[in-house]
Amino acid sequence: MANKQEIDARHYDVILAPHITEKATLLSEHNATVFKVSGDATKPQIKAAVEALFGRKVKSVNTLVTKGKSKRWKGKAYTRSDVKKAVVTLVEGQDPIDITEGVS
Repeated sequence: MANKQEIDARHYDVILAPHITEKATLLSEHNATVFKVSGDATKPQIKAAVEALFGRKVKSVNTLVTKGKSKRWKGKAYTRSDVKKAVVTLVEGQDPIDITEGVS
């Protein structure tokens, strides 16, 4: 586990939640985990946050932004919020991140 000194309050603002889907579950077999992240988070910030919060060594971070869909509700149009996701790949030999456990 990471030392408490390494964990910054900003790390909790960068990583919002795990993204749990069938595709994300298949990626976990290849040593990768998918997180919903803050819209203004950069790849180095995401890497630092995962390494500090989960105590794992990160190999790479790939990000994507899913644009919000246009929907209608009771005849009124609205747009869902955009969502930024990060696919975090761990270094070989690292234990996978168990997203069912809490962060430290």
